[in-house]
This record gives sequence, structure tokens and C-alpha cells, in this order.
Amino acid sequence: MRKVIYSMTVSLDGFIAARDGDIGWSAPDAELHRFHNDRVRQVGVQLCGRALYETMLFWEAPEDTFSAPEAVEFAEIWKSVPKVVFSTTLQSTQGNATLATGDVPEVVGKLKQEAGGDIAVGGAGLASALIRLDLVDEYLLFVIPVVLGGGTPYFPALDRSLELELLETRTFRSPALYLRYARARASTGASAASAT
Repeated sequence: MRKVIYSMTVSLDGFIAARDGDIGWSAPDAELHRFHNDRVRQVGVQLCGRALYETMLFWEAPEDTFSAPEAVEFAEIWKSVPKVVFSTTLQSTQGNATLATGDVPEVVGKLKQEAGGDIAVGGAGLASALIRLDLVDEYLLFVIPVVLGGGTPYFPALDRSLELELLETRTFRSPALYLRYARARASTGASAASAT
């Protein structure tokens, strides 16, 4: 069964964007960009809310828009990834994207049963819904040593604890620290039961 993987760059105090929405502090250097390229190349389908989908339209520009080779490569990879967009306001999408035609649990449940690479989700709104429904299997955090003091949190407020198991870490020449977690095996069954 495909896994749902939530991946975002996050501040040391747990935010993915500052209070004003700024994410400039999270821009990757060339090494980290190449790591993202390799990771996204393995994605079978990307889930997006409206805000993330519209932000990522930047990468639909022609390749000659980008000067760094790793950015050109990412744009090529991103364009090829199928995207499912959850929105009640969008009427159409561009590129390799389609609008979801059902609710979140229904669509994600069907996608998990299909063959192919894992299911990626980014953006706090849609990820929060998936976390509350206990549909996220792995959490990827790229921690930047900056304290924002507020903003958009990586994790939503929950009415239960979420036990995780550390699978992998990696440091880069840049200050980013990569942390990969999975739902703890002992808590997975109990969490799934409570979500039904």
C-alpha cells in the first residue's frame, strides 16, 4: 500500500511560514535542492490544497526561467508529477493537475490502494486534515535554525497525542537538519481505530 508522506521546511519553533506568510528564510541551497529533487522524483502523486497549488505554479514556467541547474531539474520533475488539488473555489487547473472529485478520506483512501510511488502532501491546511484523519504515514521535516515566534505551524492542534518513530536523519552543509519520522507501530492501530 502506498504511504502518505508530509514534507515541509520548518523553523526551530515548529512553523512552516512566518506570521506574514513569508517563507524566504526556508530557501534551499544547491545541495539541499538536489536532495529535494531526488526525493520528489520518487513521488507517485502530490496532494495540494489551493494555496500550495497556486504557489507551486511558479515551477510550471519554461525551464529557461531558472538559472541554477538544480532549479531547472526540479521544474522538470515537478511538471511530471501528477497532482490532485483539493479546492472548493478553483474551477480548473494547469499542467499535470486535476481537481479532487470527492472528499479527502475517500480520495486518499483510493489513491493508497493504487499501484505507484508514494503520495506526498505539503501545505499546512490539507496536511492538518490528513493528520487529524490519521492518514499520514511519514513526516519529513527540514529544520532551519531560525525562531519565527509564530506563524503557520507544521503540526495542527490535536485532541490526542501522536507518537512517532525516528527513521532517518541527515545534516547538510547548509544549516538544515533533515528528520524523517513514521507513526510509531504500537500506536498505529489504536490511532486508526479512534479515527473510524
